[in-house]
Amino acid sequence: MAESKTKFAEIREWIVEHKLRTVGCLWLSGISGSIAYNWSKPGMKTSVRIIHARLHAQALTLAALAGAAAVEYYDHKTGTTDRYPKFLKPDNLSQNKD
Repeated sequence: MAESKTKFAEIREWIVEHKLRTVGCLWLSGISGSIAYNWSKPGMKTSVRIIHARLHAQALTLAALAGAAAVEYYDHKTGTTDRYPKFLKPDNLSQNKD
């Protein structure tokens, strides 16, 4: 009988499979949250609010990309994932070596 995965393991596996989607969702939630936060502050111009939201989302995106790179590096070092994506067949890659 297969051992059931923990919720954390399932989430980590999904994040590893969908790295760019995860970063995009983090960017979208970061910019939405920052706009909502900045809109609650009176006395700021709308352009300043949008610029601040973009900067906050950009910082969050860079942190997410660094985290994705760290996960990829860890997986590569430990050998927990395949070296090539699922859509590339390793036997086809070896034929092109010259």
